[in-house]
Amino acid sequence: MKVHNLHPLKFFAFFILILILQGCTSEPGVWKNEKINGGVKADFHARNDELIGYIKLHQIKKVKWFLSRELNQDNSTESLVEHLSNRFNDNKYQLLDEYYLVNKYIDADTVKAAGTDINAHSLTFTEPAREMYISTFLPKGGENKYLISIVYSKLNYGWRVTGLEAEPYTFNGETCPELFNEAKAAYNKGYLIDAVNTAALAVTCNQPMSAWQYAVQDSLGDFYNRILALANEKYKFPYVLNELPTKPRIFRVFNQTDDRGSFPMIHYLTTIPLKDTVALKKENAQIRKVIGKIMPGIDKDKKYVLYSAFKEKPVSTREVDRFEMTDKLQ
Repeated sequence: MKVHNLHPLKFFAFFILILILQGCTSEPGVWKNEKINGGVKADFHARNDELIGYIKLHQIKKVKWFLSRELNQDNSTESLVEHLSNRFNDNKYQLLDEYYLVNKYIDADTVKAAGTDINAHSLTFTEPAREMYISTFLPKGGENKYLISIVYSKLNYGWRVTGLEAEPYTFNGETCPELFNEAKAAYNKGYLIDAVNTAALAVTCNQPMSAWQYAVQDSLGDFYNRILALANEKYKFPYVLNELPTKPRIFRVFNQTDDRGSFPMIHYLTTIPLKDTVALKKENAQIRKVIGKIMPGIDKDKKYVLYSAFKEKPVSTREVDRFEMTDKLQ
């Protein structure tokens, strides 16, 4: 029998490879951040660096090398990559958390929330691959942050990206559970519209990736639906400000989001010609004096309240002129 001798360096490399593979074929479990096998972590960091580099450059064909067949066949993938490219280029993103999973069940499996932190959350996957690697990224700066998530699955044709998302994570620097607490506090003070607006922000960022589930998710939905019904009952739009001689009519109140944060926006109808900006500003100054009495809390603890005056209600089929004004509170 012929004996094949393995060169020491080749044997060492082979030994390291075996260790890495062993790290990828463990019994069912979840490894997070520093608990992940170093070789596994280095491999996926290199993959992510290359993938993100192609996303930033909007090189669709090269991005598709990394994607599963299902993502490559999805008609929305190219627009998603463009969206991700804009996100990565607008701000410097850094790794938030990473997970290596060996799933126990093929129909569904969950990374359970750990600890008592207000932002504790679980990750629930339907029909997961046996082995998965998840990485999440957040921008360093900004009040309104998007979470970018990249999910790899070990398929029968190799490791491929099966999940790629960018969804709201914070508004005004606060996560969904934090905003929910603010909304409840506003409601307890009698600030109904303020509570509705804040709860709406919490709902918008309650699932920063499709698998993400906060513990407050169900109770937030119940709370929001309840106070929204109360607000709709109390404020019948258009709501006429009879206290003012021009009787402006508020027809919409919502959150307006920009690079500065997210702030209340009030749309109202005016009888003043939009060209008469002096008279419009005078009317708006009068609105600012009474808005806190009509809608308590809407002008409290905020940097801005935004206003848009219209001669006619906007419609989806055509542009409608408006005059925009900002009340800087802080």
